[in-house]
Amino acid sequence: MAVEPQTMSSERYHGPLSTRYSDNTAITLAQKKRRKINARTLLSYLLLSGVSLVLLMPLLWMFFTSLKPMSEIVQFPPTFFPKSIQWENYLTAINAFPFWSYAKNTIIIAGFVVISNVLSNSFIAYGFAKLEFPGKRFLFALVLSTMMVPGFVTMIPQYVIFSKIGWVGTYLPLIVPSFFGNAFNIFLMRQFYLSIGDELIEAAKMDGANHLYIWSHLMIPLTKPALITIAINSFNGAWNDFLGPLIYIKDQNQYKLQIGLQVFKNQSTTEWHYLMAGAVMVLLPSILLFFFAQKYFIEGMDLTAGSKG
Repeated sequence: MAVEPQTMSSERYHGPLSTRYSDNTAITLAQKKRRKINARTLLSYLLLSGVSLVLLMPLLWMFFTSLKPMSEIVQFPPTFFPKSIQWENYLTAINAFPFWSYAKNTIIIAGFVVISNVLSNSFIAYGFAKLEFPGKRFLFALVLSTMMVPGFVTMIPQYVIFSKIGWVGTYLPLIVPSFFGNAFNIFLMRQFYLSIGDELIEAAKMDGANHLYIWSHLMIPLTKPALITIAINSFNGAWNDFLGPLIYIKDQNQYKLQIGLQVFKNQSTTEWHYLMAGAVMVLLPSILLFFFAQKYFIEGMDLTAGSKG
């Protein structure tokens, strides 16, 4: 009788002690894993912050230089922050060349390029993603192969063609090619369309919708992140294009901001504070556009990268 209570006591506490030990072990392992994840996350943030700072340094240097007087720019050793802020440098830079006229020309070109790129690339990509026709894979491979051809290779043939049809001296060589699509944008939109199930298209067909209606009323609203990504890339490409306008535009009244800034640079080679102020104003629209639309840009790139091929 004396042994039985001892056995019962051992059995009574064996279960809770084992459970308590296993719970403590699980908590310890979870804490170690959490510390490991936190350390890895912290290291990633530090690395990304360092790389971002390196990439931002030229932009910050340009901005702070635009606020300095010329005496601070030429002094040695140089200073990073301005001792006296000169906001009037921006007003002087605007009045130094036809800034607003060139800005209007740039907006016109960029606007047409964005609209044409969004519509043409999404329309072509819809055909490659959702339609079946002979030679589809071959044509898509042919489109992708154009990405391997450097732009400088086609520059002279394009100039000869545009010269023969009388487009040199107009904005047409800068706008019309965007109506025929871009290989990278077509690939981007195709991948996005592939992530949308065919059941939606089949249901729309059963309701009597044709492919043009499906593309314009169903696919475009569903692919807003990818379309915004294309719009941002197209705007930045058209806004910052320097070589195209330099080749095709002859009339000084038709210059873009980038050409006007180069002309201003040639006229005032030593006035770096005014030149940096002009460069900041030319660069500002691209920065603001990406800043306000970065959510859709990142979402579009993530969804495209995760879609099937």
